[in-house]
Amino acid sequence: DNSAENNVEKKIYGHNAKNVMKTDIKELEGGYELEIDLPGFTKEEVTAELKDGYLTISAAKGLDKDEQEKETGKYIRRERYAGNLSRSFYIGDVKQEDVKAAFKNGILSISVPKEDKKAKEEKKYITIGE
Repeated sequence: DNSAENNVEKKIYGHNAKNVMKTDIKELEGGYELEIDLPGFTKEEVTAELKDGYLTISAAKGLDKDEQEKETGKYIRRERYAGNLSRSFYIGDVKQEDVKAAFKNGILSISVPKEDKKAKEEKKYITIGE
């Protein structure tokens, strides 16, 4: 029975870590709206990177955060958990400056324009070797 372990996860992240990257994607007329639920993370712990048509969202929790009571030197809190989540979405030929992101109340909101289909008409075939 690992219920004690689950309780620790719930305390750290708000709920089970496996469900932490709950994502809702809405299609709008000119693009997409992504809402990613990241409870327990701060804006500084979240990054969004665009590379080769993929938008990668990462959230990382710190490790070994010791707090000591100044006068007695006794530990008030010792945290050794680390959380590292990452999820990628293919968004196509979109410029970095066109992607808008905001983080509020544990929810990362990202708006992504639809890729310009006219600019991507030509087919690119990949050579398949032996």
